[in-house]
Amino acid sequence: MKFILTAGGTGGHIYPALSILEEIKKDKKNEYLYIGTKNRMENELIPNMGIPYEGIEIYGLSKTNMIRNIKNIKCIISSYKKCLKIIDDFKPDGVIAFGGYVTLPVCLAAKKRGVKVFLHEQNKLPGKTNIFLSKKVDAVFVSFKDSEKKLKNKNVIYSGNPVSQRAIECKKYNKTDLGFNKDKKLIIIVMGSLGSTSVNEKLLDFLRTYEREDSEILFISGKTNYAELNNNLIVPKSTKIVPFFDNLPTLMKSADLIISRAGASTIAEILATKIPSILIPSPYVANNHQYYNALDLVNKGVSSLIEEKDLDKNTLVEEIDKMFDKEKLKDVKNKLEEIKTIDSSTIMLNEIKNIIKGKNGKKESKK
Repeated sequence: MKFILTAGGTGGHIYPALSILEEIKKDKKNEYLYIGTKNRMENELIPNMGIPYEGIEIYGLSKTNMIRNIKNIKCIISSYKKCLKIIDDFKPDGVIAFGGYVTLPVCLAAKKRGVKVFLHEQNKLPGKTNIFLSKKVDAVFVSFKDSEKKLKNKNVIYSGNPVSQRAIECKKYNKTDLGFNKDKKLIIIVMGSLGSTSVNEKLLDFLRTYEREDSEILFISGKTNYAELNNNLIVPKSTKIVPFFDNLPTLMKSADLIISRAGASTIAEILATKIPSILIPSPYVANNHQYYNALDLVNKGVSSLIEEKDLDKNTLVEEIDKMFDKEKLKDVKNKLEEIKTIDSSTIMLNEIKNIIKGKNGKKESKK
């Protein structure tokens, strides 16, 4: 079979697409093509992985800049026409979209050509593009069971997030290879694939002063902020600063706590690797969806939540100390083990193949 995958903007959209691509690659007869933007992270990431790539020029709509919106409408029209040509040339059996405004012209062009189209919604609260497209596509896959209420499609399938299967299957990274002590707790601090300038600023006092005999810290700053932080920030010997860590779930498996944003892919990786977490949701995302992602884990008793407006050295130290309380940590780990993870990529691809072949998709996986 031939598949077009489309997603863009952030790792939260891109990495689920890459996860199902790994499942697609297992059958050597399958062919695939990735469509993304010309100016976001996928534009370099995907081609560098040797994946066939087509870039289209498109931008998000602005609430204030009407001139940019007028220009973007022209981009949407030209991108739609380009996608029609790509689909005519590639002749896919299905298009799988994982979110981001880049998916709009791709999915509309596919439907125009009679190609089956599938969406995956990673977040608890669906994004505007997926809500709009959900009325037009053949099936929608969701990471959270109650996301179904917001999506206007009769065939909403609970699959979980494909990155969870990728995280389950990856090999454990030995933290000692990074110079950490095997007998000490490792705390990972990371604010998404691009990092967060606003959170990094709030963490400076914490990073300068936090030192415990029984724990060490890996701070993943994001590439944009790394040079300034690494050159100007003096931290204890137990803290290391790096710009990026490829395939983070491998390291999460040998860590004891992660402090992170609450993007959907991060949530899926936390549950898959069974790592306790302190979540700092981004307040800058649509519908404040990261807050609701985080709240889902808090309600499960496996995470704590600090809103960015409340974040400082004292609140973070307090939450770390609470999480590392012996009885609390034991309870969190037990609850994490009780949460079942499913083979999301396998479930999705099997359902997609069935629908392409004319078989009915099922409403929810029974795994």
